[in-house]
Amino acid sequence: MPDKQNPWPYPLRSARALKPSTPTLGDLGFEAMVLRGDTPSGEIEALFRADRGLRAVVVEVKGELALLTRDQLDHRMTGRLGYGRALNARATAEALLPRTTFRLPPSLDLRAAAAALLDRPEESRYQDVLVVPASGAPRVVPVSQVFEGLSDVFRHAAVHDPLTGLANRLGLEESWQALLTGNGSTRTAALYIDLDDFKVINNTFGHRAGDSVLTAFAARLKACTKPADRVARLGGDEFAVLLADVDETMARTLADHILHDLNEPFAHDGHALRVSATLGLAMASDVDADGQGPGTHLEDLLRQADAAMLQAKHEGKRRLGRIDPSQPASHFARQALIRRRLPHALSNAGFSLRYQPLMDIPTGSCHAVEALLRWEDPELGAVSPDEFIHVAEHTGMIHAVGRWVIDEACAQARAWEDAGTPRAISVNISPLQLAAGSLVTDIRASLQRHGVPTSLLNIEITESAAIVDLPSAAAQLRTLIDSGIGVDLDDYGTAYSSLSLLRELPLTGLKLDKSFIDAIDTDPTSAILVAGVIAPAKALGLKTTAEGVERETQLAVLRELGCDTAQGYLISRPLAAADCGKSWPAGPPRRAGWSA
Repeated sequence: MPDKQNPWPYPLRSARALKPSTPTLGDLGFEAMVLRGDTPSGEIEALFRADRGLRAVVVEVKGELALLTRDQLDHRMTGRLGYGRALNARATAEALLPRTTFRLPPSLDLRAAAAALLDRPEESRYQDVLVVPASGAPRVVPVSQVFEGLSDVFRHAAVHDPLTGLANRLGLEESWQALLTGNGSTRTAALYIDLDDFKVINNTFGHRAGDSVLTAFAARLKACTKPADRVARLGGDEFAVLLADVDETMARTLADHILHDLNEPFAHDGHALRVSATLGLAMASDVDADGQGPGTHLEDLLRQADAAMLQAKHEGKRRLGRIDPSQPASHFARQALIRRRLPHALSNAGFSLRYQPLMDIPTGSCHAVEALLRWEDPELGAVSPDEFIHVAEHTGMIHAVGRWVIDEACAQARAWEDAGTPRAISVNISPLQLAAGSLVTDIRASLQRHGVPTSLLNIEITESAAIVDLPSAAAQLRTLIDSGIGVDLDDYGTAYSSLSLLRELPLTGLKLDKSFIDAIDTDPTSAILVAGVIAPAKALGLKTTAEGVERETQLAVLRELGCDTAQGYLISRPLAAADCGKSWPAGPPRRAGWSA
């Protein structure tokens, strides 16, 4: 029975830190027999005859160690036109040694050892290696063991997380069938674990502190489980545990233990870092994939546990979530599937860009567009940015997604430039891309790769999400502006920080949110508010763009107020690049001529 200190009905393992396997050259081979340099050749031959598994001996001459292998000895004793044994009958070990011995330090990792071996001359590349530790007997390492060990290192790296040493998603998938085979599908369960507000640790104490917490949490998680269970880090601050031979009561008990274990803070550089977690539980009996029996597909089980975790987050965090499998699929189940499918959108061309024109109000011409990200998934169907962007930000996928958007926009800008219809393209940037500090590098790389002038690229940052490090963000934006790239503040007026951001961030333009524009032609107060934004923006030298323009009367008011650019369904719906004409219309269409 469980006790009060340990409610989990199995003994806990030590919570020591987990480390990925890092074998060195000193871990391989075998301890060598050491002979004196004056040992007669006959005695050495007798040693090799007595032990057919003996590959080599080490010979000590004046305090120096050298390697004498079976192959080297046979070559000396049978060479010289068959007179080798007669010529060397009275020789000593010292005289039989080759001119050089290949020797490497025991602390060398296998990658470096393999590189050193491949640098050897062809004729000696596959001879055994002498390894002499600081203490203890010297070792003989066959070259084959080095490359076999290196293969094991790569294999380990392929299925393990390098930070925590836990299995990664691939490792979890590989162990799943073994878990089913050993325990049956009906008594397995999955816990999906997400650390709450973990980015606060990284933002406040730095990524070293975050890595320290993740490593320590992984060790605690491993200590909570049985040897038959499988523990994995799925990425970022997300973990999963596959439980073997449990019922729901036992699985809930373990979840409670994990939550209780997090009451103890994590120590790092003199700080006590407190972290909580939200868990989702799914039993194998919840899932019947394609009628093949409960829990036979790991992906379905993890998706159910992920959905339960998301529901628990919605209910207040720091708890265990459980979804009744008899109820219809919930919003959280779709969110969980989005998290599962998001990596496939990048690898399988699920993403595409649509381009919505920006019309210059005074002239009616359209020489710029905004790139809008779209996702069509074979399982989910159409997924709106409102559904997947925050998921991408939470999982860290936003950086890969952002780089893809920038590169795709630059490629399209190059295509339009080559066709003689150059158009500037605006792309939306997440505050997390700014926080990573690599935005300037990413943009420069794409511009250079496609040969696009900076004047054909603009970025839009939203004020609706907090920018954590304003000085760093400002420095990156200033670099972009100085290089000729435009920077607009998007959705202006929808958050409390508008005036603060205008003061602290370098910008070239403002985009007024659609909520400001909706009633501009029917409500004088709305028009006054918009005028109150446009006037100071002009004083600051900023271009103004109105979003969501759908009526001619709205456009007329914006023209009177001196707004520079308009965007919305009155001008055009977002279009695929192939549907964009060779020239933009001279003015806004009155019907659906620009409809996608």
